[in-house]
Parts: sequence; C-alpha cells; structure tokens
Amino acid sequence: MTDLSIDLVEYLGKLSMESDADLLRESLKMVVQLLMEAEVSHEIGAKKYEQTPERVTQRNGYRRRGWETRVGEIELEIPKLRQGTYYPEWLLEPRRPAEKALVNVIQEAYVSGVSTRKMEKVVRELGVKGLDKSKVSRMTKALNEEVEAFQNRPLDKRCAYVWLDALYPKVRQNHRIVSQAFVIALGVDETGHRTILGFQVGAAESEAFWVEFLRSLVKRGLRGVQLVISDAHEGLKKAIAKVLNGASWQRCRVHFMRNVLAHVPKGDKELVAAYIRTIFAQPDREAAGQQLDKVVEELAPRWPKAAELLQEAEHDLLAYMRYPRAHWKRLASSNPLERLIREIRRRTKVVQIFPDEGSLIRLAGAILMEINDEWAVGRRYFSEKSMQPLF
Repeated sequence: MTDLSIDLVEYLGKLSMESDADLLRESLKMVVQLLMEAEVSHEIGAKKYEQTPERVTQRNGYRRRGWETRVGEIELEIPKLRQGTYYPEWLLEPRRPAEKALVNVIQEAYVSGVSTRKMEKVVRELGVKGLDKSKVSRMTKALNEEVEAFQNRPLDKRCAYVWLDALYPKVRQNHRIVSQAFVIALGVDETGHRTILGFQVGAAESEAFWVEFLRSLVKRGLRGVQLVISDAHEGLKKAIAKVLNGASWQRCRVHFMRNVLAHVPKGDKELVAAYIRTIFAQPDREAAGQQLDKVVEELAPRWPKAAELLQEAEHDLLAYMRYPRAHWKRLASSNPLERLIREIRRRTKVVQIFPDEGSLIRLAGAILMEINDEWAVGRRYFSEKSMQPLF
C-alpha cells in the first residue's frame, strides 16, 4: 500500500509528473485512504506505529474492495483490526446476498441485451457502473455457489409441519417470455424454529414435478413430517400422498373459503362466510364436525353447491385440529408461506422479467437465505415445549 505518511502535496506532484498516471483517480483514492486511516486511528486510540495509553487494539493489514466512481473503479485498501471490525459505511454500503443477487440479475439482463428503459433507470439508481461480461460472470459464479450450497444443504432436523406453495414469475426462455413455477417448502423443526426446506423452478405444478421436488427433500434428510399444509392442487395432493406417506394433509382454509364463495351471489358472500367461520371457532375436532353438519344444513336450501363443497372438504379442512391447540391458528392455512411469497415478490418486482431460470433461482434463493438466517436467530414460531408431544 502507498505510504500514507508521505506529504499529500508531494505525492500529487509526483503523480502529475507521470504521463500515464490518472491524476484525478489517484488523488481521490489518496484522499479516501487518508480519511479511512484517520477514522481507524480515532477508533483504535492511536495513530499508525504510535503507542498510547488509549490504544484498544492494533491494525491487522488490509482487505481490498472495489469502489465504482465516475472516474472509474478504484481499488481501496480497507484497514483491518485484530479485535473488532472496521468498515467505511459512509463510503461503501455492505451488500447482503439478496442485494448482490439483485444487482447481478440486472447486470446479466443488461449485458444480455434484454434491458428496457425501466431496467436502465434501475441500473443508474443502483449505481451499477462498468457493466461487462467478465464482471457479471465473476459475480454470477460466486452467488451460484452460495445459493446452491444452501439449496442442497442436509436437513438434519425433524419437521412435523411442512407448508408448500408456488409463485409464478416471468422468465425469458427460448426467445419467449413464459411464467415458471417457483415452488417453496417451509417447515417447522423440532425446536419450534421455521426453516426454508427447499425451492425449485419448473414449467408447471404438475404431479411429476412435485414428486421430484418432495423426493429431493426426503433425500436431503427431511423426516418426521406429520402434517402438510397447501392449497388443493391435484398434482400436489397426489405427490404428497405418494412421497410423504403417513403425513396428514391440511387444506388451506383461506383458499377453500375463496373457492366456496365463488359459488355464492355477491350479496350473500359475507353471510355464508360468517356461517363457515363458526366451524373454526369450536373448541375441538368433534365439536367442529358437529357444527359443520349444522352449517351444511343451513346452506343447502339456498346455496347447494357451497354446502356440497363444505361437506366434501370436512376431513381435509379440519385436519389441523388433531394437533396442539396452540398451533391451530398457524396450521389452518398457508398464510405463513403466503407472507414469505409476498416478500419475494416485493423484492424481485424491480426485475419483472428474469433473463433465465438461473437468475431467478439466484435472486429468490438469496432472499430465502437471508430470511432463513433471520429465523435461525429469531423467536421460535412455536414453543419448544409445545413441539415435544409430536416426537
């Protein structure tokens, strides 16, 4: 590294004498390095090589970090400390995996020539400069390795509950724009913590695709599944029965209500919904079954199709009542996964159309990695004590 004790004016004078030196870029680098050294000296309590009673730690070399500026990329050398950390957040914003993935996807789209005016605007707002294929390739490789390791990690804890669902982002494929199914599995392990079990991209939610996805989870170590919560997609239901043999299936209460009310006139929807909600307010499975029979009798004369659907769905709709009461509210629907999907949509909407499947997995996977890390150190979804009777 350049000796920062050298007189700044003398250093700049030397630069001006060199015909191949970029005076502006080198001057900017020198000023920033001096500012970082001053900040580190203040944090440590001593200048470089200085011994003072206020010193709390020592310098420990440097780490390199590129800094994109209007005069080109400048390679900074950020001081390291033996104890604690130093990072010039006033200059460089540390990027989390999802943020790096978003920048990467935008870069990839831009370099591939599929950007739009809106994409170009986003590129400028994010401060992405110096777009070239070699940079995109390097970033892509690093992110792919992180996401792939997370996607294929061993599942070393038992999960009593599993939620399954999908979203349909648009992906460019063979010069066409198509909707691809991005499926996600969310579980609650024996300690009561939520965990992202897996995710994958497919052409559609077919039975074959769901079977392949669920088998991959089992192969990675998924075990102890007692209840699976999802919507009533036929391919998914068959895959659950085939792969997760012995697990009960809970039909999402929210999706079911939408299906039933689709057969009810607009003016009667609120009344019918109120009737059905009385079923879920019962204290146990037996009482809920008795109430369901009463509601069916009330609905049948005026809304026969709604009554028929309700009666057919009894066992799948009330499956969650066989489990600890403290878990009922969260087991009755796929809302826990719906909230996760909304977060993915919120953070990926800037892309709109993904350049390819790999870029979708890279960005959505990085977002799921971040969320999973937050869950691992956050509050339990269910108390550990309430999970013990299940195992």
